[in-house]
Amino acid sequence: MVDINIGNAKKNITEKGFLDIEIDVNIDLFAEIEKLKKEKNAIILAHYYQEPDIQDVADYIGDSLGLAQKAAATNADIIVFAGVHFMAETAKILNPGKKVLLPDLKAGCSLSDSAPPALFKQFKDKHPDHIVITYINCSAGMKALSDIICTSSNAQKIVESLPADQKIIFAPDRNLGAYINKKTGRNMLLWNGACMVHEIFSQEKLTKLKIRHPHAKVIAHPECEAPVLALADFIGSTTGLLKYAQNSDANEFIVVTETGILHQMQKSSPGKTFIPAPPNNSCACNDCPYMKLNTLEKLYLCMKYEVPEIVMEESLRIAAKKPIDKMLEISAKYGL
Repeated sequence: MVDINIGNAKKNITEKGFLDIEIDVNIDLFAEIEKLKKEKNAIILAHYYQEPDIQDVADYIGDSLGLAQKAAATNADIIVFAGVHFMAETAKILNPGKKVLLPDLKAGCSLSDSAPPALFKQFKDKHPDHIVITYINCSAGMKALSDIICTSSNAQKIVESLPADQKIIFAPDRNLGAYINKKTGRNMLLWNGACMVHEIFSQEKLTKLKIRHPHAKVIAHPECEAPVLALADFIGSTTGLLKYAQNSDANEFIVVTETGILHQMQKSSPGKTFIPAPPNNSCACNDCPYMKLNTLEKLYLCMKYEVPEIVMEESLRIAAKKPIDKMLEISAKYGL
C-alpha cells in the first residue's frame, strides 16, 4: 500500500528507512533547508513532539488537527512531514497530486500499530448498527474503515454532533474514548488500543511531583490513563495544553504528555517553568521513540533527494479521504 519511490540514482535508501548519506560537517543545515524550501516550493509540517531543531526550521508546527488542516490547504508542490507515518499518509490522502516526504519511514506509531485494519474489520462487522469514529492516529487502512475521523482537539464536538441514540465504535485509543465517554455521557464501544508514551505515566510519581511543586498546574493529554487524568487541573489536546499554559496566571506547570511540546511552551511563555511528568520507569521524562527518529540531518537529505516518498493506491486513498473530509467539515462548522 505504501512504498518508497527512490527515482533515478537514489538507490542507497537502506533497510534503515531513511537516506543514509554522509553529510559535510561544515554545511549549515538550517540555511540549506531554507534554500531547498524556496527552490522546490516545499513546506515543512512538524508535530509538536519533534526535536527542537526541526520545530525551529518548520513552516508550521501543530497537533494532528492543525497539521491535517494545513496539509489540506497548502499550495506547496512538496510536503515534507516531520512527524510519524500516519501523519504523512494523511497529507498524501488529502494531496494526491503533491509529493509527500517523510524523513524516516520507520517513524511509526504504537497507537496506530495497536489497530490492525484486518482485525478491526472483524470487530466492526460484529456491530453493523454502529458507526465508526476513529482517532487520526491510525493507518490509512483504518481510516478507510471509518465513518468519521477525529483528533483530540475535536473528538468531543464530533461525538456530540451525532444523535444521542447513535451507537458508536471509537478506535483505536481506549483512554481518549473513555475520556470522551465521561465528558459526553455516551457509552461508545471502545477498541482496546493505546499510546505507549501516554500509557506509562506514573500516578505515584506524578503525585510526588505535585507535592514538591504545590503551586504547579498539572496539564495532561487525554490519551493518558484515567488515574493520571484525575490528578490534572486541565486536560486537552497538544495545542490545548500550549494555549492553556500561555493564558494561565500560573507560573509553573507539570506537563503530562510527550516532552517535545515543552520547546514551544518555553518559547511562547519564557518566564514560566515547565516540568515534564515522569514515566513509570527510570527516565526523567517521556519521549516518543518514533517521533525522535526524525533528525535535522534526515530532514535535509529527504528534501535534497526527495526520498523517502509516500505513495498510495488510489482506491485506498479515496476510501480513507471520506472520513477525513467529514472531520474537516464538522471542525469548520464548529470553528475548531
